Amino acid sequence: MISNNLYQPVALAIGAYVDQLYTTAKRLTTSAVVGQDAVINVDGESFTGQMRWYKPLSANINVASLSVATAGTYTDIATDIANYIKTMRTFGAQQVNLQNIVTKEDGLAKIARDFVQVRSDDESNAAFSMLSGVAAYEVSRGLGAQAFSDNLDLATKGFFVDINDVGVFGAAAVSAATARKLVDATATGAARGERLFKAVGMAFKDYEPEFMYLVCTPEVLAELRASNLVDPLQIVDGNISFQTIFGGKFRLVLTRGHELHNQAASANVNDFSTKTSYICMPGAISFTPINPTIPVEVQRNAEAYTGGGQTNIWYRYGFVMHPYGYHWAGATTAFAANAGYATAGSWLRKEQALNLGILPIFHA
Repeated sequence: MISNNLYQPVALAIGAYVDQLYTTAKRLTTSAVVGQDAVINVDGESFTGQMRWYKPLSANINVASLSVATAGTYTDIATDIANYIKTMRTFGAQQVNLQNIVTKEDGLAKIARDFVQVRSDDESNAAFSMLSGVAAYEVSRGLGAQAFSDNLDLATKGFFVDINDVGVFGAAAVSAATARKLVDATATGAARGERLFKAVGMAFKDYEPEFMYLVCTPEVLAELRASNLVDPLQIVDGNISFQTIFGGKFRLVLTRGHELHNQAASANVNDFSTKTSYICMPGAISFTPINPTIPVEVQRNAEAYTGGGQTNIWYRYGFVMHPYGYHWAGATTAFAANAGYATAGSWLRKEQALNLGILPIFHA
């Protein structure tokens, strides 16, 4: 039992809580990779929604004639549709009402302070899971780009590059000793990044954007730094500064979130390509928030803890997260979870390959 003269010092010691600092990691959702798309409307009365667009014209060009009266051939206008899936998330906390008599701290206030951070982290994790799912789907389509002349719209070609596969990078890697990394540390100068530029060239050909984002692990960033490829100056995008390589051509976003989604076990990826990096165009992922009817709800149980009382608080939020150029092929009777986003069977390519904004690159 604590005597009265000792209670106050003990209470102060127990109540001396501080908030652990959050890291200032740059999330995918804080970059231009993720943006809002006006085509996505969250007001539909289903778990899914649809967006429709005009497909590029396959124009029938006629040569006019003054001697042949045959009618010209008309050009048809075609449209297509794709599904997107909604998701809703909740997180809550409970507090014994009288515990702050001892701790001198309001636990619910701590939850409320951290709500924005929790939501931001969760949305970023969903985006990284989506990258993994798109990569798994494209790997399931075929062998990917092996030469600059490959047509990635064919059924046997996925929209990805495997640096250890046979093709412009050389013979297929057959051992860890011959496995190729994203960066060639044995080359001289800018040639160390030649594999990266080859991969981008094979995928986007002459439709390459002015700048792209390179989503990679801290290990890959360490290789870029060791090869002296990281630019000395950073680029400010909004209120965030990004490290870049090759004069701002690639803005770097770091993550460990996709390391567990190794595609090397697939028949279409070399066994020694155990790492994945992503080239993402601005706007490659569409994001639209969904506002629930009751975003914050408090519940009180006065009789709990023998009348001391208990307070429960719940936060609810939602969003549509969708990769540009794809159709949601997963479950349509429930909200999407990260595991669904990361599944190959959840996606179906709808756009031409050159219109896609996510390029997985597999390497050692």
